[in-house]
Amino acid sequence: MNSNTSFESETFESFKKGKEAAFTYFYDKYFCRITSFGIQFIYDKDEAENLAQEAFINLWQNRENIDSINGIQSFLYTYAKSKCLNFIRHNKVKDKFKNDLLNHKERELDIEILNSIQFDTLELTELERIINESINDLPPKTREVFIKKRFENKKNAEIAAEMQVTLKAVEAHMTKALKILKTKLSDYLFLIFILICNN
Repeated sequence: MNSNTSFESETFESFKKGKEAAFTYFYDKYFCRITSFGIQFIYDKDEAENLAQEAFINLWQNRENIDSINGIQSFLYTYAKSKCLNFIRHNKVKDKFKNDLLNHKERELDIEILNSIQFDTLELTELERIINESINDLPPKTREVFIKKRFENKKNAEIAAEMQVTLKAVEAHMTKALKILKTKLSDYLFLIFILICNN
C-alpha cells in the first residue's frame, strides 16, 4: 500500500468516526466534481453548488453507512443524480424536450458509468487531442472568441474591444462554438468534466 492509499484509508476511518478534519478532506476533494456534475445537467451554477452542499450534508449524516472510500464518491454522485433529475422535472425542463432526451440524460447520469471510468495517461492524451481538434475545427472568428473566453478568461466586453465587434457578436460566436462542440463531443462530456476537475 503506497503512502497516498494509506493516508486516504486512515482519513476514511477518521471520517467514519466523525472527525471534521477528515470530512473537510473529502469535501475539498469532491466538491468541484459534484458541482461540475450538476452544472452539466441543470445549467445553473448556484443551484449546482447548493446541490453539492446538500449532498455533503447527507454524506455526513450517513457516514456510518459508507463501507469504503469509493463509497463516498458513489454516494455523492448517486445523490447528485437524484437531485438533478428532480430539478429538471420540477422546473419543467422536461416539457421543453422530447421524452427520449430526458431518458438519455438519465442514462448518462447513471452512477455505474462514472464508476466504470478508469483513466490512464493514454486515454487522457487521446481525450485532449479530440478536444483540441474539435476546437481547431471551429470557424476562425468563433474559435478566436472561444479561446479568449474559455482559456484566457476574458470578459465579453474585452473580447469585443480586442476584435472590434459588438457584444452581441461575441455572444453569438460563443453560442455557436458551444453548440458545435457539444455536438462533436457529446460522447465525451462525462470524461471532459471529470478531466477538468482532476486537473
